[in-house]
Amino acid sequence: MVEPENLTLQILRKLDSKMDNGFQELKSEIGALRKDINAEINSLRADVASDLILTRKETSEQVVGLRRAVIEYHSSVIGHGIIISELEGRVRRLEQHLNLPHPEPH
Repeated sequence: MVEPENLTLQILRKLDSKMDNGFQELKSEIGALRKDINAEINSLRADVASDLILTRKETSEQVVGLRRAVIEYHSSVIGHGIIISELEGRVRRLEQHLNLPHPEPH
């Protein structure tokens, strides 16, 4: 013999069904959010990678410019050093020619 449906049991079954549907919707929403977040993270990764490449290129260009400036400065300083050495040699020869005493080093 089958017992008649209890009103409380009917309500509980409906609640169970509604909760199950709610959980399924929630799972679906969480899955969609996860996909959106993953897509956003991938987009951010691409942006960061692009920015790093650009920064590396700019830094490399600055280093090349700095190297050029140092080489030019070094060449200039060496050039001045040669001129000063030549002048010192000429002054020594003049001092010797005129029999001037050597100055004391400081």
